[in-house]
Amino acid sequence: MGTITIKDVAKLLNISISTVSRAFNNKYDINPETRKMILEKCRQLGYSPNPIAKQLSTKKSYMVGIVVPEFINAFFPRVIMGIQRVMNEAGYQVLIMSSDESALKEVENLKALQKNNVDGVIVSLSQETRDVSYYQNLLEDKTPIVQINRVSQKLETPKVVFEDYKWARLATEHLISMGYKKIYHLAGPVNMIVSHNRAKGFTDMMKEHELYLDAKQPVIEAGIFIEDGRKIAEQLIRDKNIPEAFFCFNDPIAIGAIEVFKEHGYRIPQDLAFVGFTESRLAAHLDPPLTSVEQPADEMGSLSAHILLDMINGKKYNSDTIVRLDGKLNIRQSSIRK
Repeated sequence: MGTITIKDVAKLLNISISTVSRAFNNKYDINPETRKMILEKCRQLGYSPNPIAKQLSTKKSYMVGIVVPEFINAFFPRVIMGIQRVMNEAGYQVLIMSSDESALKEVENLKALQKNNVDGVIVSLSQETRDVSYYQNLLEDKTPIVQINRVSQKLETPKVVFEDYKWARLATEHLISMGYKKIYHLAGPVNMIVSHNRAKGFTDMMKEHELYLDAKQPVIEAGIFIEDGRKIAEQLIRDKNIPEAFFCFNDPIAIGAIEVFKEHGYRIPQDLAFVGFTESRLAAHLDPPLTSVEQPADEMGSLSAHILLDMINGKKYNSDTIVRLDGKLNIRQSSIRK
């Protein structure tokens, strides 16, 4: 057989040319098993559609953009891996950009993606982002957008988020069950919904156990990174304002605080207990290992990619579509009362 064409593939499988085309374009109305069979036969035959012809016929670039706040912590790289796997299987290239927690750079990222004619965008907002007018412009231009993890309610797009409130409650309840009463929450940036949800989960659980008023300063805005945790711990030591336990916005905050308290002679968990959030790669390897809430980062990425592909291929989503993912609490020595 000479050069394989889409007609040859369709004839060998006894299906229509349009079905083969829909398989390559990952149309939402094709059965996943049928698509898998078609792609496997094409692989065996060495057939792939001409990318330039494909772009001209479909008026698509077969590129999508991802904008995340940072690459320092392990959470977003794991999300990106989930996105890439789905997009690559669908024949898309992925352009990955970081805002470095800057609202200005975030907009610059979006403009760069526009210049590359991406077919859609998956975004997690920076801690600075308050003005979402540029996103509104993209939506008016019919650019499909999916928000993940850090989202804005002002933007009428599908959202893939974690059950932050629920798991903040459960993390706090764990500390209370260990007998800790004076518990502080080292919170994330105040303007982020994810920070608000975790702080509310903490304060609601403390109130339910009538412990809220026992803490002089129960919720303290800390930040995101290890250095932020170190700064807060140093300030608390200077102020002689030390609780029995901390529930932290994320693992890096907990790690930074633990480092400082240990440097000042505090024993973990004998003198101070810690619970983190996001289950970083370091959590299980710290001394002592850190109790942390695990988020399904890979699943968050893959789900957001599937939704974006659906939107690119014409499927309509309600503007208030929210997919909420569950997690688990990995209990380790940092929070177990001796």
